[in-house]
Amino acid sequence: MLDYNRRPSFADRVNAAVDQALTADQATRPPRDYLGGSRLGHACERALQFEFTSTPKDEDQEFTGQALRIFAIGHALEDLAVAWLRGAGFDLYTRKGNRSDGGQFGFSVAGGRIRGHVDGIVAAGPEGFGLAVPALWECKTMNAKNWRACVKDGVTKSKPVYAAQIAVYQAYMEGTVPGISAAPALFTAINKDTAELHHEQVAFDADLAQRMSDRGVRILQATDAGELLPRIGTNRDFFECRFCPWAARCWGLPG
Repeated sequence: MLDYNRRPSFADRVNAAVDQALTADQATRPPRDYLGGSRLGHACERALQFEFTSTPKDEDQEFTGQALRIFAIGHALEDLAVAWLRGAGFDLYTRKGNRSDGGQFGFSVAGGRIRGHVDGIVAAGPEGFGLAVPALWECKTMNAKNWRACVKDGVTKSKPVYAAQIAVYQAYMEGTVPGISAAPALFTAINKDTAELHHEQVAFDADLAQRMSDRGVRILQATDAGELLPRIGTNRDFFECRFCPWAARCWGLPG
């Protein structure tokens, strides 16, 4: 039971100052004005519309300082994975020209309204691996439960949003990196709890890429027409709806 009469400890005060700085910095960042290619596999198209139009989230769903710290840790672990793979002999490029000041590899379609930035491109693998290249590299960090599921079932079954992202990126990057859709992508998952690593190759799924591309167009067209696409759930207790940051807004609307 919380003791509301307890004075904030030194740790509480430091954490509050850190989180205040993080949320203040986040508030200065302009909202994304495009539909992210990494998000096209999300289960609910209406939620993607809200995301695309920067619709305000429910009051209790804005990013907290803790959430922002979790995101930052994920980025730091990704940087470590880059160093580890390079040290193991993977010729991995994460920036154009592979310089820290170079831009990320990415794509922009539909007049810039659908975009994506890839984590990296493998130009060559260590001797003896026989990797087909150039290969897309995508890295995700997960808690132990999700990581174990990914190891057991593979990314396509355990994390369909990530599988959709990989397929879309392979398809759209083909124009600037010829051959990237022919080579299986390299997917890396980092267990945030134990530092265990999982790697798997993911063959290009052209049908999935096409479905996701069609979905992106459908979202853009419906948004332009002022139409809301259907919810994924038939009631507010549906699993996806219970964790949606726009649930109150969405279920307060007709239809």
